[in-house]
Amino acid sequence: MTTFPSLRHVFEVSGEEGWYLLGGATQGRLVYEQRGAIAVRPASHVLEYGRLIVRAPSPSATLIGRVSVTYHTDHLHPTTGTGWAVTAGGPAEVIADPDEAAHYRRTLPGWAHGPHDTLLRIRPQTVTGFRFTHTTAP
Repeated sequence: MTTFPSLRHVFEVSGEEGWYLLGGATQGRLVYEQRGAIAVRPASHVLEYGRLIVRAPSPSATLIGRVSVTYHTDHLHPTTGTGWAVTAGGPAEVIADPDEAAHYRRTLPGWAHGPHDTLLRIRPQTVTGFRFTHTTAP
């Protein structure tokens, strides 16, 4: 019996499919610049009304006035490497309204509580995604 090697493929998906994949996940990573270096923080998220609400352990003072942030999430099988990855980027604002913030603190799990527990509303201007698959070569 002849066996053929498995070939890995990466396919870019549309922004709509990326948004759909993002909506099916609950955790990812918030990426932004902090003191001249790139900071990456674990985060949880939810999609509401075309916006991405993110809860991350980061000082809100660091993110106030931020022009743009990036959010990344993925689902990759640890053995096969198949799955998907989505990145969304756009302007962000700290959720300052106490009632709205209380709602999201009840809804989204956090890693840090207190001054490093930040809630952001991101208005994604770009959504890019990729699917990772395997095929068998003939």
